[in-house]
Amino acid sequence: MSTFRRSHLADVEADSKPPFYLTYPEVKLLGIAGVGFFLDAYDLFVINPVATMLQYRLYGGHSLPAGLQGFMKAGANIGSVIGQFAFGYLADALGRKAIYGKELMLIIFATIMSITTPTGSLSPDGCLIYLAIFRIILGIGVGGDYPMSASITSDRAVIRKRGTMLAYIFSNQGWGSLVGSLVTLVVLAAYKHVMNDEGKTSKVDGVWRIVVGVSLIPAFGTLYQRLHLPESDRFKEAQNQQQEGHAVEMQLHHGNESAEVAAKKAGLHDVHTVEVVHKKAHFREFLEYFSEWRHAKMLIGTCMCWFLLDIAFYGINLNQNVVLQQIGFDGKTGTPWEKLFRISTGNIIVTVLGFVPGYYASVLLIEKLGRKWIQIQGFLLAALFLAILAAKFDTLSKPAFIVCFSLLQFFFNFGANTTTYCYPAELFPTRFKAFAHGISAAAGKAGAIISALAFNSLSQSIGTAKVLWIFVACCVAGAGFTLLLPEVRARDPDEILAQEIAEGR
Repeated sequence: MSTFRRSHLADVEADSKPPFYLTYPEVKLLGIAGVGFFLDAYDLFVINPVATMLQYRLYGGHSLPAGLQGFMKAGANIGSVIGQFAFGYLADALGRKAIYGKELMLIIFATIMSITTPTGSLSPDGCLIYLAIFRIILGIGVGGDYPMSASITSDRAVIRKRGTMLAYIFSNQGWGSLVGSLVTLVVLAAYKHVMNDEGKTSKVDGVWRIVVGVSLIPAFGTLYQRLHLPESDRFKEAQNQQQEGHAVEMQLHHGNESAEVAAKKAGLHDVHTVEVVHKKAHFREFLEYFSEWRHAKMLIGTCMCWFLLDIAFYGINLNQNVVLQQIGFDGKTGTPWEKLFRISTGNIIVTVLGFVPGYYASVLLIEKLGRKWIQIQGFLLAALFLAILAAKFDTLSKPAFIVCFSLLQFFFNFGANTTTYCYPAELFPTRFKAFAHGISAAAGKAGAIISALAFNSLSQSIGTAKVLWIFVACCVAGAGFTLLLPEVRARDPDEILAQEIAEGR
């Protein structure tokens, strides 16, 4: 790390204000980077009410075909895996600036194409396939936002506020889910007369298109800023030190200075630091770094924790109809409009009770408690409340179910759902950060895909309660895999890598 950046950050690191206090540049960065996670939750979770609306538009109120429904719900997650791998690698290989914003362009394109689904000309099954294809493309953009926003933010954050900044970014998922439910309620209310009073249920076709299309507003609102965001100082420093490394080599080749003296003339700590940043990050170097067990076990830890979390988290949240049924907001009675309105109201209740509060508990406490403690307690307490739901699924009273489910959502988000995102961005060196984050996030989406495709069929064959016991096991295993990870509070992975190379380890 250059002397300039050390002195530049010294005053900032010494700031006595609490980590959750944000400066104007930090608020601006969070606005630019956070919209991706707002859209992530909005687009991924809004598919639940949209799927219900499509029942009335395409199938006369009957359930969607199970296979096509699973494919449509899993489409965005399938695309996410592709986007996380691709954008993660390109961000390390080509730089953040060269790639940032392209993922948002994909989201915008896919959203526009989704709302053009030709329900009047294609067969019902054809419409679901059409929508699923463009949701895959949407997922590529959403998935690409994970490593991009994580690396963009952690590259710019001072270490004492890095976890807080990342938690702020991720908390936009809660707002995305909440706004999606509110928009659905508002649009449904606007259509009440034509759908409910006049009985024109097919007009729901306009409702779901507006609900999906509203997400274009924040997307277009931040596209320009993303495309013109300058490269981070940390990433530029690595590029500059490559050139400085060449200067050191020339000095060593033509003069009789020691390596240490030559390095200092180039403004570097030592010649080993040059070695750290001299090569461009690429796949071969990535494999070499993670071929060592001390590094590989951390990547295994971040991947497995995210994978196990998302099996449980998305198993619950992509199939909220089960939860809404238990709390009496499944929309089983009334006119089609009344059913849809009741389901959307239930979604707001679920989001407000546990979703959003859990994120902000993480924002306030992540620098105080540390990532490892929050992740382990989150996994174990989520397992506890899942176990209660599983054991008493058919006998819990409605108030008890709501309390238990709210606490489950709270400890998902004041727990592993937040920290699995933060960990890879703080654990790995800048040269490998985006790709390692993309791989970890892709492992998580693999878990989400498994839940989306298997939950309904498993629930029908073995019962919902037994599926919840599977989620309990996933959470307990996630707490176990967290033990592979070090605490990353106040940890500088670039310094650690430089020390490892300097010591020849």
